[in-house]
Amino acid sequence: MKNVPDASRSVRPSRLKSANFSNGQDNQPSITRRGFLATTTAVAASTFAAPAILRARGVIDKLNIAVIGSGGRGAGNLEAVAGTENIVTLCDVNENNLNRAAAAHPRARKVVDFRKVFDNPHEFDAVIVSTCEHTHAFATLAALQLGKHVYCEKPLTHSIWEARVIREAAAKANVATQMGIQIHSGSNYRRVVELIQSGAIGPVREAHVWTSRSWGLQSAEDAQRFGDIVSVTERPKEEDPIPQGLDWDLWLGPAPARKFNNVYFPGPKWYRWWEWGSGTMSDLGSHFNDLPFWALKLQAPLTIEASGPPPHPDLAPASMHASYEYGARGDMPPVRLTWYQGTHKPKIWTEKGIPQWENGHLFIGDKGMLLSDYGQHILLPETQFNDFKRPDPFIPESPGQQAEWVRACKTDLKTTCNFEYSGWLTEANHLGNVAYRVGKKLEWDAQKLKCPNAPEADQYIRREYRPGWKLI
Repeated sequence: MKNVPDASRSVRPSRLKSANFSNGQDNQPSITRRGFLATTTAVAASTFAAPAILRARGVIDKLNIAVIGSGGRGAGNLEAVAGTENIVTLCDVNENNLNRAAAAHPRARKVVDFRKVFDNPHEFDAVIVSTCEHTHAFATLAALQLGKHVYCEKPLTHSIWEARVIREAAAKANVATQMGIQIHSGSNYRRVVELIQSGAIGPVREAHVWTSRSWGLQSAEDAQRFGDIVSVTERPKEEDPIPQGLDWDLWLGPAPARKFNNVYFPGPKWYRWWEWGSGTMSDLGSHFNDLPFWALKLQAPLTIEASGPPPHPDLAPASMHASYEYGARGDMPPVRLTWYQGTHKPKIWTEKGIPQWENGHLFIGDKGMLLSDYGQHILLPETQFNDFKRPDPFIPESPGQQAEWVRACKTDLKTTCNFEYSGWLTEANHLGNVAYRVGKKLEWDAQKLKCPNAPEADQYIRREYRPGWKLI
């Protein structure tokens, strides 16, 4: 059943020209009560009959939203906006997810193939993309080209080239965009950014980020420490029955055709395979590298190098690390940022020179250090900062990652994880994997999307799509 405009959609009085009830003494034309009622009735009728006209005037009380990917993270994103906005379209390649979502939103149109969502662009104002990583760019670009607001789960895209395409398309569309990094909307990250940017530990020349959780090909050490979630080292040759309700061919989308096997699906199994995911680097890197990216005003690195077990042609590594060199940014000096995942940790951590947090960020400045994770942070050495006076907060609190985006769709306020910001972050995270797979230190020409010293990196910067799929 197609959605009809919700009766709660109303015209905001502040957006209407005020009606004048003058008695004529101020030389303004008067309006009778009958005339006022006729006018407001006409406006109300146009609200329900032609919401697009009101959107053109900037009058939106509720967004009409199409949700692409309604299970897993998609279900969470759907729930986050359903209380305040109209859900008009639901899409998922898994009919089990689709039917569960539709039970709560029976008026929404149901679609299995996300490409068909865009056959009816007049029905929605905004799109939430929560598909698997390898189809993010395809759904997101189609929405941007139609001038729709877009919220996309992390990582923004599956490749560096796709991230550049989406970032440039978003700039051209001039709509509200947001990548789903939920922790970015928390207070802790804001306070860390304020401390770094106000000079609490002086100029930062070195930063480290680590996470113990890992998606990828596990070594014996990984399996012993974290549990052998998927004990597979090679692509399976056999085919398993496709789960009922799953359109496997649509799930594959632009990726190469593969026989279904239970080692691929559901998530987080697919995260490990290069064809559909990017392992821990781009997945959790979206969350953890977000903080130094924000605090240190990073964009494109100059060089990238990575180290870990020998690269596997099909599977991402569970444990590895990657280092980025960035040039000066305004009054900030050059900085080296190093990422660690799985069993890899900074030397200062392994030597117990800092508290043994399993996941964290360490900023090393000329006047001290700052250690943080998702929910807490401390200045080190602590005795040095006993009398330290923190700066007054200057980054406004967020209503939440999805709510911030909804607000931006309706106002001129900007989001903090818009596709300009998150596009650069996604490119950098993918570059860590590219350096790992190529196996040597890369020089990076951000403008040309090339590694001048490693043409073999091209295959990982932009990949070929399955016949029938084309992004631009």
